[in-house]
Formats: sequence, structure tokens, C-alpha cells
Amino acid sequence: MALRNAILATLLDGESSGYDLAKSFNASVANFWTATPQQLYRELDKMESQGLVAARVVEQQRRPNKRLFSLTDAGAAELAGFTTRAPKPTAIRDELLVQVQALEAGDDKGIRRAVADRMATAETKLKRFERLRERLLGDSAEAEFLATSPRVGPYLTLARGIVFEQENIRWCEQVLAVLERRATGGDRLG
Repeated sequence: MALRNAILATLLDGESSGYDLAKSFNASVANFWTATPQQLYRELDKMESQGLVAARVVEQQRRPNKRLFSLTDAGAAELAGFTTRAPKPTAIRDELLVQVQALEAGDDKGIRRAVADRMATAETKLKRFERLRERLLGDSAEAEFLATSPRVGPYLTLARGIVFEQENIRWCEQVLAVLERRATGGDRLG
């Protein structure tokens, strides 16, 4: 998937400045795609030159002018075409998993710290995702929201992000428990 598709999907929610898009991107798309603000701005410029997004300048007093981006018909067609292609299989590339794989040859305490840090990060993300879910649902029950909301895609991807972080936490707890048992059992690790 190209960054452009994630941007096009985010612009389905309406016109956005690059700054607001970066904030929105971090809040709604970050559970499955990451990008720096610089990457977003570069991609927005390319997409504008290709006619996938349109930008209009909004003059501001005491602040730099800002550009608001919106999806064009060509951008909507590009996004629709993207949804018809079979997605590439997910591939995990995770340094922490390589470190755990090499546990017996490495620094047990360092790996424990890294796993504990990963768990703390997952817990923080999970809390953020759960707050976002509460905001999306409002006073609606999930089933009602899914049946009546005009856009359910953001909720469904958020649900995947929640499950992903819950699983990260479970895995980290398992790794830390195994390492603790091994350390207190007199094994070489520790």
C-alpha cells in the first residue's frame, strides 16, 4: 500500500490542512499506517501535481497561510481502484522479535527492558484507541453504530488496532513471565 492511499482514505472525512491531516492521521490511521509530517507534505504535493487532491489557500492573519486539501474525482477513482486490488500479505519486520529470537546469545536484562517498553507503548496506544472508540460511538451501542453510521471503515480499522495492541500486551506479558521464571529458576539467563 502506498502512503497516497492512506491519505486518500483519510480525506474521505473532508477537506483538511496538511497539519490537521497529520494530526488526524496519527489519531485515526496510526493503528495501521505511520508517516512523518514531512512524508505527508511531500506526498500531498505529488498528489496535487497528479490531480488526486486539490488544494486551496486560506489566508490567515498573524499566521502563515494554510492550504486545505480535498479529494478530487480522480483521487476518489484512484482510491476506488485501490479497493479492488488484492492487498499484499502482511509481513512482520520487528527488531524486538529478532532480539527475543537471539535471547540466549544476548543481554537478557536489555531484552526485558525492551519488552517492558513495548508493553508500555501498547498500553498507551490501547488507551488512546479506546478513548477514540468511545468518541466514535458516542451514545450509540456498537451494533447500532455499525448499522446506522454513514462511515464504518474508520471504526472497523480502529477495532483492529485495539485487538492488535491487546495481543501485543498479552505477548509481552508472556515473554516477561517466561524470562522471570527462567531467571529465578537458576538458568543461565538473568
